[in-house]
Amino acid sequence: LNPLERAYRAVPTVAQPTGILVLGGAEDQAPDYAGGAALVNDAGDRLIAAVQLARQYPEAVVLYTGGKVALTPVAEGTFELGPDVLRQLGLSEDRLIVEGRSRTTAENAALSRAMAPEGDGPWILVTSAFHMPRALGTFCAAGWRNLVPYPTDYRGGVFRDQIGWNFAENLRDLNTGAKEWIGLLAYRLTGRAEAFFPEDCD
Repeated sequence: LNPLERAYRAVPTVAQPTGILVLGGAEDQAPDYAGGAALVNDAGDRLIAAVQLARQYPEAVVLYTGGKVALTPVAEGTFELGPDVLRQLGLSEDRLIVEGRSRTTAENAALSRAMAPEGDGPWILVTSAFHMPRALGTFCAAGWRNLVPYPTDYRGGVFRDQIGWNFAENLRDLNTGAKEWIGLLAYRLTGRAEAFFPEDCD
């Protein structure tokens, strides 16, 4: 995970962004007995970071991109757990744009590009740190320009700094890292990503 997560600066400085792009994938479907509440998973930092950035840059819009992972396309507006969390955290409706049909990173990039308002400032790309290289390369390949990567929810670290050793958690991290490296290679070989570790989209 560490080579993926450390490819981009944490908490970068941004000047007058046009918008904040937050990728879906942080949502968990609540069980029936939880009353349908919006829950988050290990990627929930994406949503927290999006709201923090929205407060820091009050003129920027927030474009949430991500629909339900399914084998067939999902009707627009039928899966809004992530946007609901953003609303519950205080993001006003007039600043929120929701792209709710995409099921993959490539679809995130293409479908959100078609909905993005024009502006002179950069766009802040918010996703998990391990996913940022593939996400940035994919958004560049889809025609996005002037993107600032803003990685969240770091999962790697230094082994000796860990207290104890949890086999299940480490196995889960290994699975996450292996899948992402395979995805990064597949996206690059099929032309869906512009580079393995792009510096920018210019």
